Amino acid sequence: MQRYSQSQALWAVTKASFRAILSSPSAIFFSLLFPIVFVLIFGAFGSGSAPVYRIAIGTGSDTTVSNGFYQALKNHPQLKIVNYVDSGSLKKDMSSGQLTGIISILKQADTTNNHRYLIKVATTSASNNTMPALERILDDLKLRYQLAASGFKEDLITLAPPEVTEVRKYRSIDFVLPGQLGFSILFSTLFGVAFTFFSLRETLVLKRFYASPVNRTNILLGVGFSRIFYQLLSVIVLLLFGHYVLNFTLHHGIITFVELIILTIIMLLLLMGVGLIFSSIVKTDSSIPLLINLFGFPQMMLSGTFFPIEVFPNWLQTICKLLPLTQFNDAARKISFEGLHLTDCFKELGILGIWIIITYIILGKVLKWE
Repeated sequence: MQRYSQSQALWAVTKASFRAILSSPSAIFFSLLFPIVFVLIFGAFGSGSAPVYRIAIGTGSDTTVSNGFYQALKNHPQLKIVNYVDSGSLKKDMSSGQLTGIISILKQADTTNNHRYLIKVATTSASNNTMPALERILDDLKLRYQLAASGFKEDLITLAPPEVTEVRKYRSIDFVLPGQLGFSILFSTLFGVAFTFFSLRETLVLKRFYASPVNRTNILLGVGFSRIFYQLLSVIVLLLFGHYVLNFTLHHGIITFVELIILTIIMLLLLMGVGLIFSSIVKTDSSIPLLINLFGFPQMMLSGTFFPIEVFPNWLQTICKLLPLTQFNDAARKISFEGLHLTDCFKELGILGIWIIITYIILGKVLKWE
């Protein structure tokens, strides 16, 4: 009688279990692809760990190649010079603290061969946390310039005291809460709609609905409106809690509140369509989380949810600006803190509209009732 081999049994169980893991798309994504994508995104933050301060160069500044101070300023690893095409964008970034200051490099008359400069910095109270670091960098560049030019024999750089303009206080909650709103409705709506519709289809409830006199559009709207209404309740709670407890800014009070709700409804209509697409193209419910994370995870990291997209390289910022969650976050922050209205967010609403049109065209092609 042949003796039973426990080692062969162990190997068979191990092999079968390993095959089961590899057959799960979600397991492969979260164990292999998820960490790689995570590292790539955070690796794009920059080559160093030191913070980078955004500055602009004032009009009339000496930015010639021969200006050693400007060249040192331009090449400093902790400074990023931003060029603005209009004064409105510059003023907005100054008011929100996204731009530390405007540096003017004014050349002064000098009878010697050395170049003398007066450095002026215009900033706002919103940059109180970053302005001290910028002043230290400017002071260091001044010393380096004078050492190279005259060996400290002459005072060639004059740093004028910063001109600080008082603006409305910009709190971290004014950046964080709109991002959290978008993050919340993104995943909860996708999971809710996709699993609900898939379950109704698999249990043949949708097929029975389809055989009834109920219009198919009304069936979809009924499923979608229930999810939208539920999500709106959570958004209302978050907005009220943020405003009355954490001092989240609602620039125009109730008008801003209503406009944020309308913006949320637009985003929810888009997400409802995406969720219905996912529920229609999958064959098993275990594939739904994989598709949702493939759609939602890049947006969670690249849409300005937790940190500004300016930390990324320019090529990646271009991709970020095409994502629907980026448009929602930008529009929500413009409406809540900057005091703009929905009619002022035509670019964000236009991109969201394009996403909605494309989504529902695809949905019309792939929607399954059984």
